[in-house]
Amino acid sequence: MSPRRKRRPDPAPETSPTTDEPSPAERYAAARRRARAERSELAAFAGRVGFHLDDFQREACEALEEGRSVLVAAPTGAGKTIVGEFAVHLGLRTGRKTFYTTPIKALSNQKYLDLVAAHGEEKVGLLTGDTTINGEAQVVVMTTEVLRNMLYAGSSTLEDLGYVVMDEVHYLADRFRGPVWEEVILHLAEDVRLVSLSATVSNAEEFGDWLSMVRGDTAVVVSEHRPVPLWQHVMVRSRVHDLYSDRVDPTDPGPNPPISPDLLEAIRRAQRTGSAPAGRGRDPRARRRPAMRPARVRTAPRHVVVERLDAEGLLPAIVFIFSRAGCEAAVEQVLRSGIRLTNAAEARTIAQIVEERCAALPPEDLAVVGYHAWSQALQRGVAAHHAGLLPVFKETVEVLFAAGLVKVVYATETLALGINMPARSVVLEQLEKWNGTAHAALTPGEYTQLTGRAGRRGIDVEGHAIVLYRDDVDLTALAGLASRRTYPLRSSFHPTYNMAVNLLGTLPHPEARELLESSFAQFQADRGVVGLARQARRNEEGLAGYAEAMTCHLGDFREYARIRQRISELEKDRSRERSLAARRAVHASLAGTRRGDVLEYRRGRRTLWALVLDVDADRLDSPVLRVLTPEPRVRTLTSAELPHGAATVATVPIPKHANLRDAGQRRDLAARLRSAVQSAPPASRDAAPRPVPTVEAELEELRRALRAHPCHACPDREEHARWANRWATLDAEHQRLLRRIETRTSSIARDFDKVCALLTQLGYLEGDEADGLVVTENGRWLARLYAEKDLVLAECLRRELWRGLDPAQLAGVVSTVVYSARTDTVSRPGAGGGALGEAVRATVRVSDELGELETEHGVPRAEPVDAGIVAAVHQWARGAALDTVLEGTELGAGDFVRWCKQVLDVLDQLATAAPDEETRRSARRAIDLVRRGVVAWSSV
Repeated sequence: MSPRRKRRPDPAPETSPTTDEPSPAERYAAARRRARAERSELAAFAGRVGFHLDDFQREACEALEEGRSVLVAAPTGAGKTIVGEFAVHLGLRTGRKTFYTTPIKALSNQKYLDLVAAHGEEKVGLLTGDTTINGEAQVVVMTTEVLRNMLYAGSSTLEDLGYVVMDEVHYLADRFRGPVWEEVILHLAEDVRLVSLSATVSNAEEFGDWLSMVRGDTAVVVSEHRPVPLWQHVMVRSRVHDLYSDRVDPTDPGPNPPISPDLLEAIRRAQRTGSAPAGRGRDPRARRRPAMRPARVRTAPRHVVVERLDAEGLLPAIVFIFSRAGCEAAVEQVLRSGIRLTNAAEARTIAQIVEERCAALPPEDLAVVGYHAWSQALQRGVAAHHAGLLPVFKETVEVLFAAGLVKVVYATETLALGINMPARSVVLEQLEKWNGTAHAALTPGEYTQLTGRAGRRGIDVEGHAIVLYRDDVDLTALAGLASRRTYPLRSSFHPTYNMAVNLLGTLPHPEARELLESSFAQFQADRGVVGLARQARRNEEGLAGYAEAMTCHLGDFREYARIRQRISELEKDRSRERSLAARRAVHASLAGTRRGDVLEYRRGRRTLWALVLDVDADRLDSPVLRVLTPEPRVRTLTSAELPHGAATVATVPIPKHANLRDAGQRRDLAARLRSAVQSAPPASRDAAPRPVPTVEAELEELRRALRAHPCHACPDREEHARWANRWATLDAEHQRLLRRIETRTSSIARDFDKVCALLTQLGYLEGDEADGLVVTENGRWLARLYAEKDLVLAECLRRELWRGLDPAQLAGVVSTVVYSARTDTVSRPGAGGGALGEAVRATVRVSDELGELETEHGVPRAEPVDAGIVAAVHQWARGAALDTVLEGTELGAGDFVRWCKQVLDVLDQLATAAPDEETRRSARRAIDLVRRGVVAWSSV
């Protein structure tokens, strides 16, 4: 369970000693409180929202009105954003600006539209990197990266900033983009009140303590209550069953809730249905009934799942499939079944909305982006939602689903992040997903985030989470997954190149280090050190006890134990050395063999011979020999089968085109082998290697010292030795623990020093830590480059590798520093000629060189650049049609648009940050060339 915030006790009432009625002073104080509450901004805000605020919403808003920052941790759909909207209300009423930040552009767009509807277009702005609307408004919605960039640039837009709302603040755990959230929190002015909205996390108090440390007084408000109860189900084939037994309260299942007997019986029934014999008995005359094995239980076809949800009244539904292709395939499968989830009036409304929202799309691109099939699916109430769709398609799906017109959406997990698309039910087709490196089981936090979409507040009395059963579903694990509603928030903060030059551009090196040591990452590391230090103290107590127990009256037993330990180590080293020498000798004896050699070797007490037919010398461990034995048989020999090696005792010529599949030729060669063995000299048959000892002298000296030591004569010597062994084992563990403590303490600052050392070597910084680090001219424009591969981008500009490229070529090469294939394969440039080909090859060389430099400095190695869409972006910038650009690629239209928008973001940075006017001018022209057609279209 998540720790709840401890409420402050109310002041003791001034009760009358003779009556339970409130005293006059109490009645006066209560009247004053009511009057203040009625005149408060919260009262005005609550009257406007039109519904009664929950206790956690009211508590958080009251803290905010008192001038405190606030952290709200509550389940998905609980209404956390009300607190953010109250911050907007306070900002408008006090004349101060409010920034509402989100982790993704889609959520920013949605929040912008919500706030425009509430406050009007003139008061609300939007900044998402590629979209700027009314950026100096009193309320501005933006992605968190935009605010970070404004803070480093010292933007005038920050003037009069009073409130910052950080929606989905738990996103700071994201290993790629998470550090941005901490940068913002650390750099905001002290008088800015921070509203942090988080999913329910199990360490909200810890996060709140850190916020209080770096932001001042911060109220922590935790709610575990879901306004709409969530029921957990499992669908076995086409029937929906409760996951928990009737005895379990679904709103508070507790640890290890029991599984429903009805569900277990349904699974057994499904396994019996269609069971097949496990195999026939050994005796074909046996009359016993063959053993039956359970039949495989597969999930129901997707159209059957939809029909069952419709019949059970569980639509609208979101079905999570962790694959873009899977989402598209699901839509096609459902449509092929003939399902229609809308009536004629709804279909007409959908068609009208689709036509209005997509009116700006170029007609020539409609077929390429799959517009007609997408529109038809929507009109039948079915859609897909994933990052590969065109932005306008995704936004239209969101609008139609929220309006209740689309009934089933097949989505990837991106839909679970804050976008307001609640459903009556959520379906999970599987319980594992690709995490970027491997298929991994869903965590309790991910499960909670996904299923939290089920249950629409104010519409549904309950929500439903449904897992489709198949053979690999572990019901016990699922019950634990569904009952654990919290997960810990772990910082992913780490210093970056851009961060380093921006910090050192405004702060001296010691103060920059101090600021980084204030990060949540270091805060958590230091708290971890507290536990490690406690363990270290216990170890020290144990070491003292062991030292006392091994005390010997004859002398220093610790010294005696060290001699014994050293002897033991040397004897092990000698044994390993002998083994290694033996392996080397064996390897050498095999490596020198040739075709036709007759080998003599021992196996146990037997001496054996073989004729070498082939030698595979390319093996890393040891050669593999293909040999003929005297029997005759062809077999392989490895060093593992020749522990004593082998000696060449003779040579037998083997015909070049000998056919060893021919039994006659094998017998002939075997006869020659036996004849050669009989005439071989006996002295040549001793093939055993003799390792030479290297530590005997030191061992002998230590043994003399051991026998001469006073403790050697102690009658309790072995008892002391047992305590000494325990002391040595614990001491080794203690030293490892001390190294862990040393590694954790100031770990973020040490990482920062490594980044600074690399930047100094490259010329972005100069000086040293003792005399001070100064940002150079190159460093000043690196500070304005915010791409993920910022240093590659900066080095290409510093070395003038992109200078002289025309605008289309510049757009193409810029794609290498933003694009990342969705597979493990990194696309490298071919041998194409021209300026673009050379620029791409030079960019790849820079990426590789920096990777090696990062390894040298102990900095985590960045992902290499990827040239996978260079040709597509170049063609697009040159005016090619969308179908031409996508032909021969695996890119979907939505993916291409998304990558183009990131290219535009970098080009926009180059237009102001590039060190030469020629590149800046080319970047500005490239922006115009890329921002056309479907790339230029935006819904807000």
